Amino acid sequence: MNVYLDNAATTPMLPEVIEAMLPYMRDHFGNPSSTHQFGRRTKTAIEQSRRQIAEYLGVEPRTICFTSGGTEADNMALHAGVDQLGCQRILTCATEHSAVLKTAEHLGHREGVTCGMLQLDSTGRVDLQHLAATLSDGVPTLVSVMHGNNEVGILQDIMAIGQCCWDHGALFHSDTVQTMGHYPMDLGNMPIDFAACSAHKLHGPKGAGFLYVKDGHRIGAHIIGGSQERAMRGGTENLIGIIGLAKAIELSITSMESHAAHIQSLKTALAEGLKESVPGVRFNANSDRSDSLYTVLSANFPAHEKNGMMLFLLDLEGVACSGGSACSSGSPQPSHVLSSLGLHEEGRTSIRFSFSRLTTAACIGHALKAVSRIRSAAVLV
Repeated sequence: MNVYLDNAATTPMLPEVIEAMLPYMRDHFGNPSSTHQFGRRTKTAIEQSRRQIAEYLGVEPRTICFTSGGTEADNMALHAGVDQLGCQRILTCATEHSAVLKTAEHLGHREGVTCGMLQLDSTGRVDLQHLAATLSDGVPTLVSVMHGNNEVGILQDIMAIGQCCWDHGALFHSDTVQTMGHYPMDLGNMPIDFAACSAHKLHGPKGAGFLYVKDGHRIGAHIIGGSQERAMRGGTENLIGIIGLAKAIELSITSMESHAAHIQSLKTALAEGLKESVPGVRFNANSDRSDSLYTVLSANFPAHEKNGMMLFLLDLEGVACSGGSACSSGSPQPSHVLSSLGLHEEGRTSIRFSFSRLTTAACIGHALKAVSRIRSAAVLV
């Protein structure tokens, strides 16, 4: 049996998403910028997708800018804040995705721009008092804090963070890649200036996503070229990806409650099973609790002579999971998220299990048996 428990890295496309995309692979191929009937048909499909997504999120269609995914959306938001909206400082967290951290660091090298890190409390959440105190100096600032952490599942209170930012005249960007389609998002009534989405994290195609830009913010092109996406992103639109993204958003939002309950039950079952079968197991950032991202369980295993081969051995057992973000895979350094939270401990190893609506109880049972077989095949150090 092969079990896929790495859904935080990517999710399989749903059959309904593929079906929605097929006509635009086979028949409707026109360039959306062309004025003839072939182009008008595909342009209409893109705008219908934009309206559909905007309606689900409670915003105007003009606030949705299609991108190649979450990384581009994050880059676009941070660059817009500095280059076009007058921000002289970026504040973010050490636990952010590299798309934010590396972009903030890059922008922080510019003259007149600084980059700082927000303090986190003992649970890994933003210290709101520190945020307010920092913003009180009046420096034009963009704050970037992800909603759900992709490695350890910390859920940030983006309503409180965003309100604190707005109270102090700062802009707020949130990477919602792990939570869009999994949690209710009424963006039109939330204190958020920018939000990033990636289709392949919610059973859509790779290479498609969007940046929500709060109505009223006028930003120029991040990618220079034609006037596509209301002159915010040059280049021929990824028609097929946009169609798939819209269908994936529809399926995620219209069935959110039932799928959330299903996934949470499987996560709980895996956590309880690991507690019973692996003495000394811990869960990073309390990721086993119901107030964390329900699609992620970050298990921290005690010392074992095969810890260094755990991911490889699980793969041989047919279980696909990861040690952290796929974007950092292959790095010899410990996870920057675990290190920044003080959770990296020599001798122990962390495994991220992540789930989707397609995960079953049989998947969890197989994973638990695989972990037990691997750990019982050797002696504790």
